[in-house]
Amino acid sequence: MATDLSQKWVLMATAQTPTNIAVIKYWGKRDESLILPVNDSISVTLDPQHLCTTTTVSVSPMFQSDRMWLNGKRYQNCLREIRSRASEIEDEKKGIKITKKDWEKLHLHIASYNNFPTAAGLASSAAGLACLVFALAKLMNVQEDQGKLSAIARQGSGSACRSLYGGFVKWAMGNEENGCDSIAVQLQDEKHWDELVIVIAVVSSRQKETSSTSGMRDSVETSLLLQHRAKEIVPKRMIEMEEAIKNRDFPSFARLTCADSNQFHAVCLDTSPPIFYMNDTSHRIISCVEKWNRSEGTPQMGAKTIWGTDSQYAKAPFVCRTNSQNQPWVAYTFDAGPNAVLIARDRKVAANLLQRLLYYFPPHSDTDLNSYVIGDKSILQDVGVKEMKDVEALPPPSETKDQIPAQKQRGAVSYFICTRPGKGPVLLSDESQALLNPETGLPK
Repeated sequence: MATDLSQKWVLMATAQTPTNIAVIKYWGKRDESLILPVNDSISVTLDPQHLCTTTTVSVSPMFQSDRMWLNGKRYQNCLREIRSRASEIEDEKKGIKITKKDWEKLHLHIASYNNFPTAAGLASSAAGLACLVFALAKLMNVQEDQGKLSAIARQGSGSACRSLYGGFVKWAMGNEENGCDSIAVQLQDEKHWDELVIVIAVVSSRQKETSSTSGMRDSVETSLLLQHRAKEIVPKRMIEMEEAIKNRDFPSFARLTCADSNQFHAVCLDTSPPIFYMNDTSHRIISCVEKWNRSEGTPQMGAKTIWGTDSQYAKAPFVCRTNSQNQPWVAYTFDAGPNAVLIARDRKVAANLLQRLLYYFPPHSDTDLNSYVIGDKSILQDVGVKEMKDVEALPPPSETKDQIPAQKQRGAVSYFICTRPGKGPVLLSDESQALLNPETGLPK
């Protein structure tokens, strides 16, 4: 027998979902309403300890309407789809039983929080919509697998479908008109290639001038390069990227990641009117990585005297082994924003990378180092930097040898986030982590 809906009770579920960064980009829809893409894409899920969305969903007969607290946005498509799949649920401890028909009458309160910048090109909408769908599915006892849930999340924000899995994820564009085969699948979990380290340079946390939705629409309508990319380039890159991930082939992975990022932004420039997501600092970061990747002093696996990668060498000059093949050790990719996502093949290379970034893009002298490098701060120990004076004392990288060192861009980067590939969404059982009051269903 269903619970008396006149009773005063609140039932809640809180979930945490990671964001993801595409290494083969999704850009352009063939169906606006269903959010069906013009090409397949692949992403890396980031560690939710460092970048995630936390969402609390609650239901109560006391609620007069559906309400959401997240920058004023409402996600009716996802709510409608999840509601239609709701199942009976019973909470014996609270004496609550909700039938499938009850869900049609009950209203929801939803609160969501990102621990990283929103609408700044770090896939905040992907994490937000994936978290909403995952939390609602748990609250309403939805009996669907992750693939079908990903199709629902896709209808809120395309990239959200990929955040329902950890590790390396493929979003298949599908062929069916109703989008039933446009779903996400996990290629490999987060443990498959766990030596990768990711450093994000947050150049700007401001909301971008051109939203991804309007930018994609303009590109589909005006860019010939987008059509060529979707039909001729991406299908081949998808095969190569899946193989690179499977074999942990970093040189191929880096080459494909950088090339696809550059082509995505070329499509934006080929759009009328042109779209500018990157800025001068973004371009300087690309130049820094490209020069290092192509230099003869690029560190190789097994090198023991790499500048700053071991604490005992932190104060030593920049000494590296020769990289005769000029293989890349760092990949860069930019989504629809100026922020750089830099993927290093291992922790030693990541320490070298962060040391270079701190040299070229030092913070203002009054900056707290603990707020300038966040996420996995332990990497600072590998870099040999404990306080601001250590940043100021960094020597020029080896690729500037016999050249005029590049001008430092103090304050050009807001802060750095150090992270790694991470797991998929989880349900949080600790009620203290909920964003809503368990008695009122209102924000805490």
